[in-house]
Parts: sequence; C-alpha cells; structure tokens
Amino acid sequence: MFLRNLKCKLFFISVLFYTIAINAQSGINANTFYKHDKYLSADKMEGRFPGTKGNNDAAAYIKRHFKKYGLKKFGKSYYQSFTLLVKEGINKVKSDSVATQNVVGYIEGSDEKLKKEFIVIGAHYDHWGWGGKGSGSKKKEVEAIHNGADDNASGVSALLCILEELSKMSLKPKRSIIFISFSGEEEGLLGSKYFVSHLPVEKDAVKVMLNMDMVGRLNQEKQLYMGGAGTFPNGVALMKKLGEGSDLNPVVHAGEVGGSDHVSFYKSSIAAVGFHTGGHPEYHTPEDDSDLINTQGGALVAQYIYNVLIAIANNPQQLNFIIQD
Repeated sequence: MFLRNLKCKLFFISVLFYTIAINAQSGINANTFYKHDKYLSADKMEGRFPGTKGNNDAAAYIKRHFKKYGLKKFGKSYYQSFTLLVKEGINKVKSDSVATQNVVGYIEGSDEKLKKEFIVIGAHYDHWGWGGKGSGSKKKEVEAIHNGADDNASGVSALLCILEELSKMSLKPKRSIIFISFSGEEEGLLGSKYFVSHLPVEKDAVKVMLNMDMVGRLNQEKQLYMGGAGTFPNGVALMKKLGEGSDLNPVVHAGEVGGSDHVSFYKSSIAAVGFHTGGHPEYHTPEDDSDLINTQGGALVAQYIYNVLIAIANNPQQLNFIIQD
C-alpha cells in the first residue's frame, strides 16, 4: 500500500512539472486546427456519409496525415474496412449495404514492458451527408449538405493536431498509442463496435480509450465536459490536476460515460473517457459550419487532451478498469 501511494504521489508530481513545461511551449496551433476542420467540413465532402466519395475522401485525408506523422500500420493498410446497412432513400445511397472504413495507426511505446500496453485515442469522421427523411438530421424536411464542422470534423482536427504534436517528441511515451478515426458513428457507433470486435492487439492490452466528439464550440466559460474519468485509477484527480493552468474549466464526471464511440469500449470493460464542449442549436443541422468553430478554443481543448494522453501513457500505475453506475 505504501509503495502504491508513493508511486501515485510521484506520478502526480511528474504530471505537475510536465504540465508546467508543456504550457511554457507554444503547443497546438489554432490555425492548424482550423485548417483541418475547414477541409473536412467543406461542401465538397457532402457531409461525409458512409459509402460516399466524401466519406472516402475524408478517410484518405486522415490517412495521409497518419502516414506523414509516422504512425505504423497494423498489417498492410491504415484502413479497417467494414460494411453497414443504410435505410432505403437516405442520402441518395443506391445500395442498402455500403462499404466504409475506420482509419487506424499506432506509435510504439518507449518502455520495454509498458509498450505492450495500448492507449487508444479517437474521433469519428462521418456525418449525415444530405440529411433528409430517415437520417438523424434535426431538419429532416430540408435536403441540404450537413457539413458537421463540430460534429465531428472538430474531433478529427483535434486528433490530427495531437498526432502532430506527439510526432515532435524525441522520446515517445512509455505505452504504445493507437490513433483511430471511426466511420459509422452516426448510424449507431458501428465503426467503434467493429473495431472493438476486431482489435489488432489483445483486448487485455488495451487499457484506456480517449474519445473526442464535438470539441469545436468552447463556450465563454471555457467548459470542457468529460464523462468516464473514473473508469481507471485516479482518473478524476488527473483530469482536474491537468486543468490547472490550462485556461480551461474541466467539468469532470467519474461516470456519465455518454453516447459516442468510447461507449463501445466501456461496454467491453475497457476504461473510456469522452470529451466534448457541449451542444448547440446547429447540432445535426445544415448550419453546423466551420465559420462557427471556436478555433482558439479547439486548440486549447486539443492541448489539454494531448496532456491527458501523455500523462496516461506514462503512468506507472496499473490501469485497471473500474465500472461506473
């Protein structure tokens, strides 16, 4: 017990010094965050509906950056392909069964023992395409491109910014890290369910999943919401500690795991934390566009989650799953 408490105290001391050091650096760039979001939520992507050219183009964009920043493949491709069923008439899809893909890569940890364990960080890239009847649009009577700048081009933007920042580290984190962008989230977390059912590593090796879904509309109170922080040891304390000096107000819930892709992991007894900056009237409407994104806020959120990722990946404690009510 004494050694465990000592390790815990030493860990939080190291987190404090790491946070001071990282906040003294320039960190994640708001212009880079905006560049990714604007590209992924442009009209030419036509709402990134699974099975469409826009969805595939978004996947290719993510893949290019995974390769650019040095992620390794599992097998021969960054793509994990799967099919999903689409209700007749949605988004002008001709077939009721369409092919899509998760985009997956990893970076190997630096510790000989801990590198056999994996932290997953992800964000879904699909959205509702042209909306319409049968879709999840809040304006089903309107057939128009749902660009999904916040939902969830913002999460993917944060993911790519975090990856770029991680690529600059000369000494990589101790645990290995899997980066993944899911498709099929809007249809029922289908991409994350498929990934959890077809993991490229042993399930017991996957310790924590961090998910970003709608992180681009930070409010004036600078509140970053997170659920599931209590699904691994000292998670709540860690999130609060990293909030100090971050210029954010983390709203930390031990439970309240939520309704995005991290739930697929939680239901498989893998610790999972979901991050978001809250709802808004443009959610699931054609008005969710990049000109409403808080890019400075998005960069702040991405920097915070980057700090969380590194702290967890370097945590010397055992990362056991803790079930939450």
